[in-house]
Amino acid sequence: MLLILPFRTNIRTWRTPYANYALIAINLIIFFLTWGPHRDIIAGQLVKVPIHHSVERFMLVPNNWHLQQFLSYAFLHGGIWHVIGNMFFLYVFGNNVNDKLGHPGYLALYMAGAVFSGIGHTVFHSSSPIPTLGASGAVAAVTGAYLALYPQTLLTVLYWLFFFIGTMEIPALYFIGFKLIFWDNMYLRQIPNVAYDAHLSGYAFGVLAILVMLATGVITGSSLDLWAMIKQWNRRRQHRDSVSSGYDPFSGQTMTKKIKVKEVKKTAAQQQQEDKIAHLRNEISSRIAQRNMPAAAKVYLDIMDLDSKQILPRQYLLDIANQLASDNNPDQAAQAYEQFLTHYSKYEYVEQVELMLGILYSRYLQKPELAAKHLQAAVKKLSDPGQLKMCQEELEKLKK
Repeated sequence: MLLILPFRTNIRTWRTPYANYALIAINLIIFFLTWGPHRDIIAGQLVKVPIHHSVERFMLVPNNWHLQQFLSYAFLHGGIWHVIGNMFFLYVFGNNVNDKLGHPGYLALYMAGAVFSGIGHTVFHSSSPIPTLGASGAVAAVTGAYLALYPQTLLTVLYWLFFFIGTMEIPALYFIGFKLIFWDNMYLRQIPNVAYDAHLSGYAFGVLAILVMLATGVITGSSLDLWAMIKQWNRRRQHRDSVSSGYDPFSGQTMTKKIKVKEVKKTAAQQQQEDKIAHLRNEISSRIAQRNMPAAAKVYLDIMDLDSKQILPRQYLLDIANQLASDNNPDQAAQAYEQFLTHYSKYEYVEQVELMLGILYSRYLQKPELAAKHLQAAVKKLSDPGQLKMCQEELEKLKK
């Protein structure tokens, strides 16, 4: 027996995912209001139906569907473990997607995912009289969206293999792409009465919807999302094809002779410093992968001592700045946040960084002018009521 269950991601949310919490609550409430197992005649056979007779018409029937069923079926469930399983996965993957898309965008994705997965199931089972219910397709759309947004993040999973129980970290791309999509829904299609095609339709919709939004600029991307990975792969492919054919992409001409490149010689000290910085940067990546943020922050300070112009990837730098702040190291934390704002000013949650920097300057570093500058920038964009109130109160203190 092998059980693999994800229960945590390694990225934090910047805003409370109220929309996701609301969807979880609504699904649970509707389940308890509609739960009522009974027997009924379906397609000429007496079968057990898990919900009240009065709400049977809201299930999706592939060979006799009605328009409202493509959404209503997703809020009905066939049992307590059915709804708990769906809501658990919605909680694990939905919080970060909600944080990225905002509340209206996330709700739209969830509803559209439910509809699209219902359509996919109906297309592949158009002659079936067996009704379908459950939020699995909508949850699959959210999980597919997580895959497209955060393919390189780490998922902490619980594994149970006979007598061996433990946890391990798996990249989201492999866990969702291989385990959830391929293995569970394409290779192992053994459990009866499971809408595998609805799941696959949901995953496809979630991935494609996010790729379209990233490609068109509807949402801001990062260097670590699936669209960035696709573009990087395409650039490498084009470069390999150009070089292998003898084409020089810089001059636009086919190369007929070898070009001699004049190398700039480095001193032994310069080369030694570069090698040390490269080693330290690799060590930061290793420490962050191990979730050892205090050690990663210490290595970052060592790099800054060697070369203060070194820039880390966006998420690495932000996580390290947060760690320095939590370690009561306000001066170094402020420098890291300032570096972040200088190089990643278009970050979608930049107001959060402005707020943190303003508080550091106000409460710990006694630099009221810099504090006011960053707090005023934050107060214009903050949407979370608690954070907005904190920012306004801090600005009031600076005026006294």
